[in-house]
Amino acid sequence: MKLRLIPVFVSVAITSLLLFGSWFVYDSYAMETPLLKQIQQQSGVEQAELEMNNDRIVVRLTLNKDANVREIYDAIQQQGTIVKKRSVELITKSDSSAELDSWWSRSLFAVAGAMETKQYDLIPQKLSELAESVPGLEAAAEMDAKYVYVRLTDGTHSKFVQLPRDSSKLGVWPNE
Repeated sequence: MKLRLIPVFVSVAITSLLLFGSWFVYDSYAMETPLLKQIQQQSGVEQAELEMNNDRIVVRLTLNKDANVREIYDAIQQQGTIVKKRSVELITKSDSSAELDSWWSRSLFAVAGAMETKQYDLIPQKLSELAESVPGLEAAAEMDAKYVYVRLTDGTHSKFVQLPRDSSKLGVWPNE
């Protein structure tokens, strides 16, 4: 039996195109699109971008001052089959100011001390005490099993910080 090369190559090309094309369509429309819609429906989200691979989901968020990062993270985790075995990384972008950044740098010692000693209940208290030194500054902290979420607002500007509760990851926080 003699095989013709042209029909074999055409068959392989068409099969590959169908296989990878359908995989791409499934990945886009059944996985990314529903998750992206869920994220964009969250209060405070102005823009969201998504990168997915087999073991990780990276979500880049542009947030306004009313956003609640913990609720957004929870909404992502609720997407069971999409998130199931993947780690989720949120990268937040907000309208911070030099004053907020400076204030956060000064208050980081109190927050890091509370986190290092696992006295998480002190974080909102310390932030509130330190925020009294700047008129109009509001500082709020929330927590879940993985992160401590800090939100700073001064009326027009906002800053969002996620601090991992895992002490091996503390060091210098990558998303400050």
